Amino acid sequence: MNKLNFRECVELLLRHDNILILSHRNPDGDTVGSSCALCSALRRAGKTAYVFNNRQISSKLMAYAEKYLAPEDFKPDYTVAVDVAAPQLFPEGFEGEVQLCIDHHPTNTGYADNLFLKSDRSSCGEIVFELIKLMPDKATAEEATLLYIALTTDTGCFQYANTTGRSFSAAGELLRLGADNKKVNLEFFRKVSRERIMLEGMIYSGMEYYRDGKISIACVTREMMERCGATEDDCDDLAGLAGRAEGSALSITIKETAQGGSKISVRSTPEVSASEICAVFGGGGHDMAAGCRLDCEPERAKEMLLNVIDEVWK
Repeated sequence: MNKLNFRECVELLLRHDNILILSHRNPDGDTVGSSCALCSALRRAGKTAYVFNNRQISSKLMAYAEKYLAPEDFKPDYTVAVDVAAPQLFPEGFEGEVQLCIDHHPTNTGYADNLFLKSDRSSCGEIVFELIKLMPDKATAEEATLLYIALTTDTGCFQYANTTGRSFSAAGELLRLGADNKKVNLEFFRKVSRERIMLEGMIYSGMEYYRDGKISIACVTREMMERCGATEDDCDDLAGLAGRAEGSALSITIKETAQGGSKISVRSTPEVSASEICAVFGGGGHDMAAGCRLDCEPERAKEMLLNVIDEVWK
């Protein structure tokens, strides 16, 4: 594995053509926004570039991503993963090797031939923006909007602890380049479906607390989603809900998958490492935001997590 700096990463990108860009499984605004912005910049540089058609992209994000998705018959010569920390997070349907990974997760496994890792950045959106600024032309208004989506969704609209002064500086630059912050803020942070509102009510009413409220756990079952008519499009950023409980230092969201397993999202304060907990189960992420998967139903997953927390967080 070859570790790169900013300029080396840009030079490597511009040296290749017929580029495929990967987002991660269960894609969020950061991986989709960053991938599409990079794709657009590479196209402006004269490259043939597409984003892998990740079928899990939500309808909200699809409205921004659709024009960049690869056709079925596209055969890449070079593959770039954006915001993908490990091979198990490759999108469903992807088979092949990754020549370059651009990431901000400190738990990146180093699977790609070349790695550009900046773990001090709040999002891949920040990293891709700096890469685009090293290319011949400045970012377009459309790219700025895509990167604003990436930046704001990964910082919780600047509420999460990963937000830095650099994050605000990047946001200011993106607005000056024409990012449509009014539209993005409305779509991603101010408006939700009625089904999502019903689902949140069920989540809050069913939350459980441990260690005198220092641990808060929320479960989202398939039955709950069916009862309120919610779809996967209604499940963006559910991980942040459990941590809103006053006094919570560690919050866990356990979401039952269609296959009967459990998708785990852990959020924490500096008091305990979310990444250390998830690493026990083969997952990872950041110190205060991490995830993993367990091949069991939510109630059993909760028991397993609590047992591990007792070992990790004395």
